[in-house]
Amino acid sequence: MKEYLIEATNDFGEDIVKNSITPAASKLFEIHDNAERLEAQRSDTVCKLLYVAQRACPDILLPITFLCTRLSVSNVMDWAKLKQVLQYLRGTLDDVLILGADDITRMKTWVDASYAVHGDMKSHTGGAISFGRGALISKSQKQKLNTKSSTEAELVGAADVLPVNIWLEMFLEAQGHKLNENEFNQDNQNTMKLKTNGRRSCGQKSQHIEIRYFFIKDRIDSGNIKVVYCPTEEMLADFFTTKPLQGALFRKFRDVVMGREHVDTLKKPVLAPSQERVGNHALTENKRLGSNSLKSQDCREPRDNGTHVTYTSVVSRNDVKERMKE
Repeated sequence: MKEYLIEATNDFGEDIVKNSITPAASKLFEIHDNAERLEAQRSDTVCKLLYVAQRACPDILLPITFLCTRLSVSNVMDWAKLKQVLQYLRGTLDDVLILGADDITRMKTWVDASYAVHGDMKSHTGGAISFGRGALISKSQKQKLNTKSSTEAELVGAADVLPVNIWLEMFLEAQGHKLNENEFNQDNQNTMKLKTNGRRSCGQKSQHIEIRYFFIKDRIDSGNIKVVYCPTEEMLADFFTTKPLQGALFRKFRDVVMGREHVDTLKKPVLAPSQERVGNHALTENKRLGSNSLKSQDCREPRDNGTHVTYTSVVSRNDVKERMKE
């Protein structure tokens, strides 16, 4: 859809002369109500990019989905965010979406949610479905209700993505391909218990959740879906829901989503975390502890128990302190 992207860029009304490494900065969800309002809405450009994102460029789906929620109240900050998306597309204009299947009867789904990231404190759902190479279906949307915890947000997110999973299963069966494996990947253990046990796992903090969000339990009981724990570092749905990824982790997930790499590469560790994704607090901590601290993490030296340092441990200040104690 290269010509369509060029048309959307020309409709922007401003020359795009630079390239951006990522389609969104880490502060995508930050809203500045005091910023200057735009006299004219740029809904045409955003809608065109949403059309492309749903069909050929899932790597821009997250920022475009967010910008769609800002069309009626857009300001100069939203303009800058849209401009960064176009700068990213300028540098990836020749990229293509590659789709492939190892086995048409084995389907994998990833689902995740970011808790209260929007200005009205609503959460954001992300999901992806693949048969081996490329994200056949990707989903990124603002949740329609406010939730009281990250566990509840993830349960609502699962309820948002599951109908797509069920539809695709029924579609394939109608074509003569009955699924032998339907894997539903989740990275929240509490949410997995709610899915498996339903109301029996509800406590004081989750007893208010509406029963309609437990319909996934029926699918699990019938044997159609297998809920599998997926570590955060391998959670492909993070690409469509969490704070916009930067650096090495962004490239890792993008290559899987666009079909450049097989989904099995998600299990490979990020060997060189980018400083873009490491917070200033982590860099400051490493300067205080000594330059060898960050260097040892970049080289992924093993801990005493034989496991490797993960991407999360590089970002977390507390983990850096624990490493020094060890």
